[in-house]
Amino acid sequence: MKKIWSISTTVRNPERIRNFLVALKPLDGEVWNHDTQRRFQILLIQHKLYGAGNKQFTNNLSREHRELLENSETLTYEQAEEILNARNYVGAGDMRGRQSFNPIKKMGLAKIDDQGRIRITSFGEYLLKEDADLGEMFFKSFLKWQLPNPLSRDFKVEDGYDIKPFIATLHLINKVNKICRKRGLTEKGLSQAEFDIFVPTLISYQNIQAQARKVLEFRTGLERLANEREKQTYTHSYVSENFEDFENMEHTKDYGDNIRRYFRMTRYFHLRGNGYYIDLEPRRSIEIQKILKTDNGSSQDFTAEAYIDYISDINLPILPWETQTELVRISNYTADDIRQYQNQLREQRIQIPDFEFKNTDRLSVEQLKAYVGELRDYRRTLQETEDHFVSQNVDKVREYIDRLRNIRQSKEKKSIELEHLATLALNAINDALAIKPNYPVGDDNQPTFTAPANKPDIECFYDAFNGVCEVTMLTNRAQWMQEGQPVMRHLRDFEDANNSKDTYCLFVAPTLHRDTVNTFWTAVKYEYEGRRQKIVPLTINELAKLLEAIIAMKDRGQRLDHRQLMNLYDSIINLTSTAPSSDVWTSQISGVVEQWSREILSAQV
Repeated sequence: MKKIWSISTTVRNPERIRNFLVALKPLDGEVWNHDTQRRFQILLIQHKLYGAGNKQFTNNLSREHRELLENSETLTYEQAEEILNARNYVGAGDMRGRQSFNPIKKMGLAKIDDQGRIRITSFGEYLLKEDADLGEMFFKSFLKWQLPNPLSRDFKVEDGYDIKPFIATLHLINKVNKICRKRGLTEKGLSQAEFDIFVPTLISYQNIQAQARKVLEFRTGLERLANEREKQTYTHSYVSENFEDFENMEHTKDYGDNIRRYFRMTRYFHLRGNGYYIDLEPRRSIEIQKILKTDNGSSQDFTAEAYIDYISDINLPILPWETQTELVRISNYTADDIRQYQNQLREQRIQIPDFEFKNTDRLSVEQLKAYVGELRDYRRTLQETEDHFVSQNVDKVREYIDRLRNIRQSKEKKSIELEHLATLALNAINDALAIKPNYPVGDDNQPTFTAPANKPDIECFYDAFNGVCEVTMLTNRAQWMQEGQPVMRHLRDFEDANNSKDTYCLFVAPTLHRDTVNTFWTAVKYEYEGRRQKIVPLTINELAKLLEAIIAMKDRGQRLDHRQLMNLYDSIINLTSTAPSSDVWTSQISGVVEQWSREILSAQV
């Protein structure tokens, strides 16, 4: 039986992989033996990258060891070693160290060289940079990922596997669109259901054309049906009849969701039809066509050593458009697209920032690559400017409220959706100088992942104050473990970097865990690293109530001044002077939001 493919679990959490690599860094250049394998595992435990928050790991530990893992303090190396010894693993700690090293090796981030020494590769060094572009990292990784490969036994040539999944998916969508064009049908890529069924079951580059025809056959049959139940029956029957030789078709939706999410991070796919369809990114059409012409999506023959060397080199593969001629084409195409976009925004009377377009004739290859990056950054600035303009519409604010209150029913990744909605909500407040989310985006300016762990989720700049916004969908004790210290650290780093104004932190979650609140209470009422902080914890529902007040003001022709928002923040923070405990503090916040709403509505225009 064949198996559908999916994004390996080794790459599903890039921040975790990066943290593993940070822990490995002190061992770079040392011999990879039982001692260093064990030390690596101890370092992971010390930095709470392994075991913390995992009940299966902590169940057999003493109360003292559990508390060490659960509190917010960093462990000493000796404490981490005690915990590893207490686990008494079969195969000892060195075996766990080897297992923890495997995902790093499979991604090409580190390897063991000919002398048996640990070497962080050029790919790994790139990921360790503070400004590493996760989209670029995934793009380079997916271009080289193939099935079969020497690092996995799951997919074999004799079972029919011969594919580079990322490149074959580009080919599949391109073929489907071409067939639609010939038939006079709308070119729209693949629906979510089509993607879930036909992408993970595409296991050979030789089947791309046939798979494209199957997509259209399935689509035609489905579009004849009006009843949702009939569509579900049809889909189930089609899958049963056409993919009976796959053993795990029940996982297509989960696998499809993950494939879609991570492929989108490359910026070579974009969503259309309110996210219902995934298509090739039109703003990268030159690059995509070059990929399609130079790579048919077939796998290559590698020894294990050669494959590791290949996937670990950040400079490989050599991209077919990184020539002067092609980069001039790309930069001119992108510049023309931006000029059209500028005109559209001006027609809506949206004030846009200036940009100096360059003459590309005399630019070198490296200068052209930098210029293309500048153009795309500027386009994102224009998109953020448009987002701010659109967010002033009352109907859009109502939409944000509805999406916030129903976020658990969202088909999108909930954590990404909350960061996006918080960004839109902060824009809706109206008079910020800038609202800067740190999540990565595609060329369509839609978020592809959450903000990196070393930065605030959103940075906010106003005339009278600055702020950060941190959000999470976590509600249990993991909220405190993953958000408590990082939120305060991000706020302090932002305060130090922007110290000319008061700085606040808005923290938003579905509910506020008592341990999280208690941690913030200490920072607000007493200190964090020697100084008090201004942290404002709100539930999602309280944020929605704040937006309802914004709508009421807009309906009256009023505009919220950011100083009024600062007054709300100060009122919530000042509660800590009278509230006897952290739980009383947060229980009073909803009332403060309601009182503030009444006051701003009763104020004169």
